[in-house]
Amino acid sequence: MDTEPPPWTTTHSEILLEDRWIRLRADRLRTQQGVEIAPWYVLDYPDWCVVVALTEDQRLVLVRQWRHGAQSWSLELPGGVIDRADRDPVAAAQRELQEETGYGGGEWRYLYAGHANPALQTNRLHVVLATGLRPVATATPEPTELISIEHLSVAEALEGLSRGLIGQSMHVGAICVGLAAAGIIKLETQG
Repeated sequence: MDTEPPPWTTTHSEILLEDRWIRLRADRLRTQQGVEIAPWYVLDYPDWCVVVALTEDQRLVLVRQWRHGAQSWSLELPGGVIDRADRDPVAAAQRELQEETGYGGGEWRYLYAGHANPALQTNRLHVVLATGLRPVATATPEPTELISIEHLSVAEALEGLSRGLIGQSMHVGAICVGLAAAGIIKLETQG
């Protein structure tokens, strides 16, 4: 955790837009040198989670869904917003996985949280690993979610990463860290 004081002081903050999906604020900032930066737009989103979901036979459970902003279908990890009712990110991940895919059971492990876009957004992405999964229920995605479920072998998924198979860039890192945490791949460092 960084313990240095922030280099900018917020002198004013105004909410420009707030609804159930987004909260946009404009901050007025002052640097240590006295330079004013205004407006600095910040998007306040809730934290969300994704699941690196592996079946009993070591296949990744992924979802393909329409992403209006990108105007494309995107192959992604299952996940979604962490609701106030969720006791923690793992509980949210379990709920999201079952809603979107019908999978559950197995072993669950919290891996990490990272900022989605720390320059402009307040939210974090929580990554959870689930292994030994099996179908436990019928998928019940939100009515606005157009989702199909796909199962890829680890080899297929890894081969596809370099050609953009996974449409959500943060999910690429989550897959690599999740597969390493599961002992399936080794992330090497060069010293």
